Amino acid sequence: MADANVYKNLAEEQADVQPIFDGGDSPVVSSTAPVAPLNDGELLDAYSQAVTNAADQASHAVVNIEVHKRVTGRGVVKAGSGSGFVISPDGLVLTNSHVVHGAEKIEVTLDDGRRPDAHLVGEDPETDLAVLRIYAPNLTAAKLGESRDLRVGQLAIAIGNPYGFQYTVTAGVVSALGRSLRASSGRLMDDIIQTDAALNPGNSGGPLLNSRGEVIGVNSAVILPAQGICFAIAIDTAKYVAGWLVKDGKIRRSYIGVGGQNVKIHRRIVRFHNLPVESGLLVVSVEPKSPAEQAGLQTGDVIYEFATQPVATLDALHKLLTDSRIGTKTPVGVIRHTEKLALEIVPGESQWREK
Repeated sequence: MADANVYKNLAEEQADVQPIFDGGDSPVVSSTAPVAPLNDGELLDAYSQAVTNAADQASHAVVNIEVHKRVTGRGVVKAGSGSGFVISPDGLVLTNSHVVHGAEKIEVTLDDGRRPDAHLVGEDPETDLAVLRIYAPNLTAAKLGESRDLRVGQLAIAIGNPYGFQYTVTAGVVSALGRSLRASSGRLMDDIIQTDAALNPGNSGGPLLNSRGEVIGVNSAVILPAQGICFAIAIDTAKYVAGWLVKDGKIRRSYIGVGGQNVKIHRRIVRFHNLPVESGLLVVSVEPKSPAEQAGLQTGDVIYEFATQPVATLDALHKLLTDSRIGTKTPVGVIRHTEKLALEIVPGESQWREK
């Protein structure tokens, strides 16, 4: 009877354990004692924590923007929507110019459902940025970071509010820095951030964040045929432009009034005149009564230098046409046929014209 009791107790003890296999032939005995379930916070890995924390910090500043435009024969109708984000507690909102350009009426919806009055402070289509003013208390402003210290491969989080219900979040990495993108005016926008964080429809104008929830860019464009490559305007550029839009309602730039295209300059001419570049800007048109016409520029001239700086392309000239050149006599280096000319031009103030 004693042996029977021993076997009975042994059987009861073995009933509390289950064999599992460790890849070999012999089983490993493991206890089946219950394990306390993990909570949601513990289940999130570091990547998920970074995304959720950044989204939590910035989401209350993200707004939905609906634009109404006047259409011939139909009156004022809804013409599109986008996103934006509050950049100051007193109601300044940053978004894309292409979201609000030409709007007859702008409606902004906050994350808590409020729809305050809104109006356009200023826009700059040549950098695709615009600033709105909304009138509402207790606004949460996004924290603006810096883009000059960005590194390829770091986390990038895109937030938008496309339809006014709730913000949407996508995440990826900074794919490339220093990209260029053509604005609607034809001017080249520099210092563009490329990211693979997908931009959902209506997310244009929303913030691009780093892992700390700081805004590092303004989501602007997506190239769908290129596997959804997305672009954002660097926040350092956006802060500079926004400051001038709040102050003056626009960005002042100079212009000279020529249409041009990039051309190679004959090697013999480059060597003979010891030119600083091997290509230049061929003048294909001169606007009547423009600074270029008054300076004596002619169709067929090739501009190779402006303000003592080499000009190899149209984009190089655009970079030199800053507000400081408005009304200032500026030297221009020109090749006319095979002759080298030194002209002087007084640039005027550029007025953006829709293409």
